[in-house]
Amino acid sequence: MKLLTLHGINLNMFGLRDAGHYGSATLADIDAALCALASELGAELECFQTNDEGAMCGRIHRAVHDGTAGVLINAGAWTHTSLAIADALAILRCPIVEVHMSNIHAREPFRHHSYIAPIARGQICGFGVQSYLLGLRALAGLAQETPDTIST
Repeated sequence: MKLLTLHGINLNMFGLRDAGHYGSATLADIDAALCALASELGAELECFQTNDEGAMCGRIHRAVHDGTAGVLINAGAWTHTSLAIADALAILRCPIVEVHMSNIHAREPFRHHSYIAPIARGQICGFGVQSYLLGLRALAGLAQETPDTIST
């Protein structure tokens, strides 16, 4: 089972950003924890990060045809602003799980809205790195369901 983790804009700066919201883990730490968990779950995991919205849409487009069985996404600020990424994700027929390190609903009002949430099967936020790990567990379970029971 092939799963894809997408990290959006500025997330390559984890470990340097506001530790009160994001903790001290780096993106490399997060990816290592995700890959270890994916291995335990019997999944192959690709982690992709970009600060280029077009590159993010391009990677999502490739997932349509490359055997991706599920997508875990933290789009960063694009969560609240990008119709382009939401439209690209809407093309996918595999399950999508949205994650955030911080509790976006307890932060500034503009962060409360997600363009991804209506497309995703669920959203996990506020648990730091555990948000990613909980999200991956959920995604792996969803991806193992038969196609007749999966709806995004």
